[in-house]
Amino acid sequence: MGLVVQNKRDYYEVLGVERNAAPEEIKRAFRQAALKYHPDRNREPDAEQKFKEVSEAYEVLSDPEKRNRYDRFGHRGLDGVGLHDFAGMGVDDIFSVFSDIFGDVFGDRMYGRTRADRGIDIQAVVEVSLKEVASGVEKTLRFQRAGFCEVCGGKGAEPGTSPTTCRTCGGYGQVEQQRQMGFFVTRSVVDCPNCRGRGVVIDKPCKKCGGSGRAPKECVINVKVPAGVHDGQRIRLRGEGEPSRTGMARGDLHCILRVRPHEFLERDGDHLICRLPIAFTQAALGAQIEVPTLTGTSPLKIPPGTQHGTVFRLAGKGLPNLRSGRRGNEIVQVLIEIPSKLSREQKELLRKFAATEDKEVLPESKGFFERVREYLTGSDANGDQDT
Repeated sequence: MGLVVQNKRDYYEVLGVERNAAPEEIKRAFRQAALKYHPDRNREPDAEQKFKEVSEAYEVLSDPEKRNRYDRFGHRGLDGVGLHDFAGMGVDDIFSVFSDIFGDVFGDRMYGRTRADRGIDIQAVVEVSLKEVASGVEKTLRFQRAGFCEVCGGKGAEPGTSPTTCRTCGGYGQVEQQRQMGFFVTRSVVDCPNCRGRGVVIDKPCKKCGGSGRAPKECVINVKVPAGVHDGQRIRLRGEGEPSRTGMARGDLHCILRVRPHEFLERDGDHLICRLPIAFTQAALGAQIEVPTLTGTSPLKIPPGTQHGTVFRLAGKGLPNLRSGRRGNEIVQVLIEIPSKLSREQKELLRKFAATEDKEVLPESKGFFERVREYLTGSDANGDQDT
């Protein structure tokens, strides 16, 4: 699956092409961007990040199915298509994903890097509700990842044929490279430029996979999400990524957690916040109301004379701490709603109430307005004052 990120740049903008760009134009734009941002050529602090960004954009726009989903649904449409985890990958791993492209762009010097025989990590997005965060849940994840071609068994050669040992490196996959700079001679061991580190050469590539030995595979995996997780956290499943060149070791699958917003509750760490509207009569007279929680509703007593914005606490109704398991609280803030329309009877009752209220409150109110009037009169007498 692809990683859903807010404010992620448009892939066409990243590569600098129009939305109707032809495949060759997209490939050419990627080659140019790769040359520009390659960390060995560009020493700017953000060069590697931009290099990964253009690599991700090319992976999507160079694949007809992924591009179609992206054009229709944007970044969210890529959930479940098996994007590589470019953000968490090293430059060497990206080389191996686009070896056919980078071999042309950077030449043999790219293969001077030493890479462990380990598969590439991939990532997927797992969405959970706030209620599932409270209890923990097991999710069934369906996605695509690269596996070995069923026709050639991962060898890359057409059935009935076999790869031959590379004559340049003798099957070791590496050669010694010597360079002379003035009076100095340097020697280094690099991946063989003929077989690109594989140790074998394929004379008749498999028609199904084009000699790569790989093919996309549909996978179904159960992921256990513990209680108390936070949005954006990762769960790593070892060995569930893509296989290495020799198939000896797979990479990992990184599950990115996305917590869906709740209709009534907001999260603040391990606590939950509920902003609860109540009638002004309930606030004035007091009431017993039901408050929404993750497990249903909970009773809450509103005392008479409750003011707008008053906060109440429902102990233990929050979320469990991921480490300690201790639950937070649900914080209920009451918001007093004033009716916008009143019936004739309601207006009359309120007028009667206001008349009784004025007898008790008016002296204090009058004193306040008298002080305001004196302040304004004094300001006029002394000229304009800074405020």
